[in-house]
Amino acid sequence: MSTSAHGPAPARPASDGEALDALRAALAAEHAAIYGYGVVGGRVDKGRRPDAREAYDAHRARRDALARAVLDLGGEPVQAQAAYALPFPVPDHASALRLAAELEDRLAGAYADLVRAADGRRRRDAATALREAAVRSARWRGRGVAFPGLVDREDGPADR
Repeated sequence: MSTSAHGPAPARPASDGEALDALRAALAAEHAAIYGYGVVGGRVDKGRRPDAREAYDAHRARRDALARAVLDLGGEPVQAQAAYALPFPVPDHASALRLAAELEDRLAGAYADLVRAADGRRRRDAATALREAAVRSARWRGRGVAFPGLVDREDGPADR
């Protein structure tokens, strides 16, 4: 959001094209998360498997809703890939917990973009998904982050 000496710039209405792009990006992120939770579920200790299953099911439901939203805007939903590269090896419980938190962080970023690009009900749904991803990330990690969904940037002195 840009600012001036008089405060934040007014929000501009989102275009259907921007919303469609953000919906498709969120859908792609959900596909990747579903794949990742298959790995998480196979590596976490027995006591955390219900959490992994719950997240897996939640992401499948979000995936389906996003695919419908893309179709509603006249777009073609992105398809899941056969496999996804994991950000690091996941040989054990500890790394599975890290992966689950990473998956949720990535989803939070996709949903933050969708909040920015959408309006109305789509924006509310994206904000809800962002909140849910942030809560799941905090549960997997054991602590939260200050601004879920926002990428850390190295701003120069003029940007502060």
